[in-house]
Amino acid sequence: MKTLSTLLLAAILFFAQCQPATNNKAETAKPLAKPFVWENATIYFLLTDRFNNGNPDNDFSFGRKQDGAPLRNFIGGDLRGVIQKLDEGYFDKLGVDVIWTTPVFEQIKGSVDEGYGQNYGYHGYWMRDWTAIDPNFGTIEDFKELVQKARAKGIKIMMDVVLNHTGPVSDIDSQWPDEWVRTGPKCEFQSYESTVTCTLVENLPDIRTESDEAVELPPFLVENWEAEGRLEQELAELDAFFERTGHPRAPRFYIMKWLTDYIRELGIDAFRVDTVKHVEESVWGELYALCVEALDTWRTENPDQKMDDEPFFMLGEVYNYSIFNGKPYTMDGGEVDIDYYEEGFKSLINFAFRSDVTNTAKEIFAKYDSTLNSDTWSGLTTVNYIASHDDGTVPDKERTNIKDFATKLLLNQGIVQIYYGDETARPLVHPDAEGDADLRTFMNWEELKADPAIQEVLAHWQKIGTFRKNHPAIGAGTHTTITEVPYTFQRSYQKGDYSDEVVVSLTEQAESTSVSVGSVFKDGDQVRDAYSGKVYTVESGKVKVEESTGIILLEVAQ
Repeated sequence: MKTLSTLLLAAILFFAQCQPATNNKAETAKPLAKPFVWENATIYFLLTDRFNNGNPDNDFSFGRKQDGAPLRNFIGGDLRGVIQKLDEGYFDKLGVDVIWTTPVFEQIKGSVDEGYGQNYGYHGYWMRDWTAIDPNFGTIEDFKELVQKARAKGIKIMMDVVLNHTGPVSDIDSQWPDEWVRTGPKCEFQSYESTVTCTLVENLPDIRTESDEAVELPPFLVENWEAEGRLEQELAELDAFFERTGHPRAPRFYIMKWLTDYIRELGIDAFRVDTVKHVEESVWGELYALCVEALDTWRTENPDQKMDDEPFFMLGEVYNYSIFNGKPYTMDGGEVDIDYYEEGFKSLINFAFRSDVTNTAKEIFAKYDSTLNSDTWSGLTTVNYIASHDDGTVPDKERTNIKDFATKLLLNQGIVQIYYGDETARPLVHPDAEGDADLRTFMNWEELKADPAIQEVLAHWQKIGTFRKNHPAIGAGTHTTITEVPYTFQRSYQKGDYSDEVVVSLTEQAESTSVSVGSVFKDGDQVRDAYSGKVYTVESGKVKVEESTGIILLEVAQ
């Protein structure tokens, strides 16, 4: 790995009261600082190339051209563009805890025809060199700046990593050696073997992750490192890694070394792991152990920079996994169940929510509470989402119901994933794009500036997202119904001396409405509606809200 050190030298109603746990609610004390809680995290997922172009000078790295099929070129988004939005406070206003970027590693230099016309590695999943940042995305200095500035704002960076495959072979990019990869058979997804020991698609060489046989470095990597003046350093680091760990010089361990270097040097707190079910499950446990070691090393060497002492967090993409089928995933073909949570994953992406979101809020919240607060899920969680970069079963591509979906997503239990443009009603259709490319249009910044309706959608996400961030009870708490009409419920969270309680009421828009506060507030308490800015007083266990918009966010008035 290129050493980084050498390169760098809601209708909603929130009633919230956070205070130390006590049996006497009248005995108030200074609230404890709100902890970071993964179960309540809000992750902002963006395609680096499609989010914001901060440096037009790197748009045509390696001589890449705009000769691909529609929406299959590098368009210009980069790490500098993400930094710009971070500096502007865009993520803060959304209540974001974690920024997940698509892989920023060096991609294949050329393009290939996947059936839709020529396609470049703009999406980041076609690795050529795990030890370098692709210049189209920026530099290692850019990445370090992003990590440091995000950390200063209390935001973690989640790296998207791939261990299953390299990038395809192009007229510019040669194949990795045969001892590193297989080029067939193509996966049929009918059994364990035909899902794991195979190539996902044609011309996507599959890393021999099952092998323990020692291999030499690919000649093209050696040549590149030598030309860049870093060969000796890279070889010395590899020698030290294999001597320290005792692992064989097998393909997967080379890549694990390169991936965990980013943790060891930058203090990365989390990985999102791609194509999990297409790799032998034990491999992920090996990766996780190295990640934990790397983060512990960084924290020991940088005690003043760490955000917290949370364990390394590994999120897995097991395509079509649903939490409602239990922890284990039934492998394609039904012959074996695999519990990836036993292999280092703290969370898996829940593919069920993008269908559940069309149900009523009452149905959704009851369903997720009974599952996530069961003994089975103790200490674990899931990630819910509406849209993503490669899931074409989006419930609302035209974004006509995006505010309602935002309410259900942000108020649900478990981790939330905002896909870039969810919050700005970015349409997921494009007249000229084929396949999944229409999910990956450039962020609609210009429309946001010009269209008040889009600005209203963004404000909706921001208000609820900020409340979610301020109250761990939303994603990590337990759920109790207070009244059926209007549908009002309480979320409660406690860990150690920290406690948080929230009351949410879903009402119809009306000239006025009264909502029961349960036991969260007492008569005489002053509460402020963060949505409207108005302050109310609790009377007879209720709050009467004049001119209800149907979305009311209340907190203790300061």
